[in-house]
Amino acid sequence: MKKNQKQLATSAQSMTSLEIATIIGKQHKNVMQAIRNMEPAWEQERGLKFQLTQIREEIPNGGYRLRPVFVLSKIECLYIATKFNDVARAKLVLRWEELERANALNDKGKMINDNRQKLLVTEKEILLQGDAIRRQQIGDENAPADGCLTVSDIAKMLDTSVKALNKKLVEEGVQFWNGGRYKLTPKYAGRGLAQDRAFHYYSLEGEKKERAYLVWTPIGMELIRTIV
Repeated sequence: MKKNQKQLATSAQSMTSLEIATIIGKQHKNVMQAIRNMEPAWEQERGLKFQLTQIREEIPNGGYRLRPVFVLSKIECLYIATKFNDVARAKLVLRWEELERANALNDKGKMINDNRQKLLVTEKEILLQGDAIRRQQIGDENAPADGCLTVSDIAKMLDTSVKALNKKLVEEGVQFWNGGRYKLTPKYAGRGLAQDRAFHYYSLEGEKKERAYLVWTPIGMELIRTIV
């Protein structure tokens, strides 16, 4: 059964990706992508995918279009909030508090302070749990790079600068610059010289991003010593 946007957005038990985008001030397509990126880890831990549905939107010519949206429970929504910065997370937490306070007032005619305190503790625990899941993901992703050295580490050991070391490795055909990062050339790839290590950061818009960079194994370190 199809639901319209108003019905989906005003539920005290769920929140749409459209409402999330409005609350945190982001484009809906970016919120949808963030949800898709985080869905595999959630499915692994909970055994369920996020609910994906369509809403009917009126268009100026009198017709309508069907727009895909995710419908998230409170726990799912606060897990997704770990993808964004502290301000966006705070906005979502406060929105959930507002929804549940309104729901409590409708059901009971008053707000019970003890329940409000329990609500805030639960939200904090969910956010921490979401962060823990993401940290585990990053740790698993970077496991092959454990024990490797960064180019900064090696430059210090060899008493040179990072810029000079990278330039030398390019000149010797060991690495090349592509897509905003250094990569091993085909001649040296697959020889156990280096691994990719990922790191996560926030953009100016508050969206969490991921980039990768080369780190060098002991075998790679020995090769660099012979070159430098």
